[in-house]
Amino acid sequence: MTITSHTKNEIQIAEVTSDKLIIETAEDGLDLMGNLYYQGFDSIILHEKNLTPAFFDLKTGIAGEILQKFSNYRMRLAIIGNFEKYPAKSIQDFIFESNKVGKINFLASVEEALGRLSFKM
Repeated sequence: MTITSHTKNEIQIAEVTSDKLIIETAEDGLDLMGNLYYQGFDSIILHEKNLTPAFFDLKTGIAGEILQKFSNYRMRLAIIGNFEKYPAKSIQDFIFESNKVGKINFLASVEEALGRLSFKM
């Protein structure tokens, strides 16, 4: 796992990448968030390929559990990927609503994520 630090408008953003899954359970998400929070990061960028596919099946509850933790700790998150491959109406509605609120974002590129995460809420 590699953590790349981005600073934009005095906001510390961690971009986490790996050749393997980073988050397979809700506990993995909480551990990652806690570690990065205590390292001084305000926001996190994850790549869709590093999340368990079960994250995108809302019936599993993994997405809701992880994203609730991010909300509770006021840690912003951007997930980068191509989400059209998840055609279920429920996940598409979830992505749409998340992007509207802005604490959790599903975006196409790191550049877009840095733009979205680089201002205080």
